[in-house]
Amino acid sequence: MQYPDPIAKLIDSYMKLPGIGSKTATRLAFFTIDMNKDDVDGFAKSLIAAKNDLHYCTVCGNITDEDPCEICRDTGRDQSTILVVEQAKDVMSIDRTGEYRGLYHVLHGVLSPIEGRGPEDLNIESLIRRLQQNEAVKEIIVATNATPEGEATAQYLARLIKPARIKVTRLAHGLAVGSDIEYADEMTLLKAVEGRTEI
Repeated sequence: MQYPDPIAKLIDSYMKLPGIGSKTATRLAFFTIDMNKDDVDGFAKSLIAAKNDLHYCTVCGNITDEDPCEICRDTGRDQSTILVVEQAKDVMSIDRTGEYRGLYHVLHGVLSPIEGRGPEDLNIESLIRRLQQNEAVKEIIVATNATPEGEATAQYLARLIKPARIKVTRLAHGLAVGSDIEYADEMTLLKAVEGRTEI
């Protein structure tokens, strides 16, 4: 027996979300059907508003409903550092810690020759423009993930930026708090040793 067309379309829509297979999509579709009409209307309006009202900041590439974004407009932030991340969601993860009070730049991905993604596909040109237009920037902190693609992107950015005499640093990688050394892989241990700090 096949589902009625509206349910089948709803299941297909949920399956377009990352990590959602057919079973989870079916469960979400039936959960949605059981919601009261006001909640479903609100959910639909939120989806439409998120798609229509959000865009990327023309300065840093962060997702925002205003341009420039709130972080770029904040003159109280440290204007001498820019922390470069892969995705807009990474900005919120780091900013929530309250430890970093500088500026951000979102690449919208990493270099990946296998996937056909080169420098021209990333938000790198606007980063270089920012550095040329803002002499206050003294340090770029590269916070790409500790993957081969993330490492390659970090090295590419360093080669591009260092000739401008701007310090390029990388977030320390290594052992997670509470983890056991015996279960860590070689790369994690190597990064932990390389990223050691004085106590």
